[in-house]
Amino acid sequence: MMQTLLSDMPAGRAALLAAVPLLYLLAAAAAGSPASVDTRWRMARLSAAAAVGASTLTLVWLLASGAGLVRGPALLALGELGALHLSLRSDALGALMLLLVSFIGWLIVGYSQTYLGGERGQPRYIRGLMLTLAAVSLLVLSNNLLLLALSWIFTSLALHGLLTFFETRPQALVAAHKKFIASRVADLFLLAAIVLVSQQLGTLEIDEAIAAAKALPAMTGPLQAAALLLAASALMTCAQLPVHGWLIQVMEAPTPVSALLHAGVVNLGGFLLIRIGSLVGDVPAAQALLVVFGSVTAVVAALVMMTRISIKVSLAWSTCAQMGFMLMQCGLGLYDLALLHLVAHSLYKAYAFLGAGSAVEQNRLQQMTPPSPPLSASQWLLGALVGMVVVAAAALVWGFSPAKAPALWALGGILSLALAPLLAGPMLRAGGWWRLAGLAGAFAVALAYFGLHAVFSRWLSTESIGAAPSMALVAWVLCCFGLLFVVQGAVRARPQGALARSLYPWLFAGLYLDELFTRLTFRVWPARAPTTPGTLDKPTALTNFRTPGDL
Repeated sequence: MMQTLLSDMPAGRAALLAAVPLLYLLAAAAAGSPASVDTRWRMARLSAAAAVGASTLTLVWLLASGAGLVRGPALLALGELGALHLSLRSDALGALMLLLVSFIGWLIVGYSQTYLGGERGQPRYIRGLMLTLAAVSLLVLSNNLLLLALSWIFTSLALHGLLTFFETRPQALVAAHKKFIASRVADLFLLAAIVLVSQQLGTLEIDEAIAAAKALPAMTGPLQAAALLLAASALMTCAQLPVHGWLIQVMEAPTPVSALLHAGVVNLGGFLLIRIGSLVGDVPAAQALLVVFGSVTAVVAALVMMTRISIKVSLAWSTCAQMGFMLMQCGLGLYDLALLHLVAHSLYKAYAFLGAGSAVEQNRLQQMTPPSPPLSASQWLLGALVGMVVVAAAALVWGFSPAKAPALWALGGILSLALAPLLAGPMLRAGGWWRLAGLAGAFAVALAYFGLHAVFSRWLSTESIGAAPSMALVAWVLCCFGLLFVVQGAVRARPQGALARSLYPWLFAGLYLDELFTRLTFRVWPARAPTTPGTLDKPTALTNFRTPGDL
């Protein structure tokens, strides 16, 4: 890719680019003013709305210019600190992520004011929320690895204040403490990787580092170590097994904070890999690390979800599974589909958490509806076969050959298994024209899936990112999700059978992985409860505290 010179970026577009984090910082500063709480909320809402407008105009400007989609990132210099050059970048990935961050932030700001009405500490909450959004927006725009890392760290620190907003809830403090430890380890991995990249490639600018890495005949040992560290940092940030427990237990934080975490911040590991995919995708060990941990997390979390009756906890396990699937896609080199997954998951989780009350009502209505008879093994198999035919036809329409894109066809196989319950259940029972309508709907979903892959890969220029994954990794993915399909089908067909009864205690406990991680973290660094009138006479280490039940 050619680098667009600074002079090619219009001043208006550069101003819009820098305005978004500045608007959030302005609202954070206003939160500390002596104005009334309502005035501070009004300032936060106006800043969030203005950020949505600026990010929308940035993306529209980029699409209208056309050149930015072909020629690569336009850079906006922020200054120099000795040999360190700081710059922001405007490209398709950054513009899309900026719009996503600002839109979700706008929703959460509006929801938070009503949710926290009458609560103490609202100015502190506003300041923490605005600082978190400012850090995330700066992260997605950064073209400098050090600036990206500092934004990454500050995002976590600002979010920690929101997770501990209810200071009298021990469960909230424990979950935030566990996340704090996991995040600091991820920070160390990221900083160590950046040091190695700087030493080997002689630059911290992302575009220059990627170009220098591509020019090498082979990845050096230190660069391969950096790739492994970057992959490990992304895995820990995205709450993959076995450090996933904090993501499940942050339900004690305010609901809009849970929405911000699940719909936004937890996705940053995936964004990091998409942004610097060339530094990770050419290292087979890093690919394997992402694929193995991501696929195992996705499968285990999907099975654990079947044992949950709490709507919000089920959503939390869903986030864990979706993050695993997204990281697995990055490991397979399908960065465009990982971005599509990230955007869709963020929008869905923001809606799901902010509308959790409606989800509870819908669940009650479903419980009052007579259950459908369980599907037999032959019906599950028929649905899977029909799904495979439908998905294969859609892939061939777009011209994707199994020999040239085995990883893409593997995800197509997973898509066919995901469509199986629909094709084997309501469609078979409906009969007549409804069966044809169901087939047409499934084909449209598959067609859209491969179509968006074609559009995003061209738009984001991801075709040349990373090496193709090995067939062993592709086979591993197919085996994992094939096993998931078989187990889910068997349990749903016979919910009181021997398999379901034997798996239930282990899955309900999450394979006891979080208990082991909690004991380790409390042994190394115990969480402390603050002094609270009527509860504790002095700060006490929560060394004997058990993780909260997540029914």
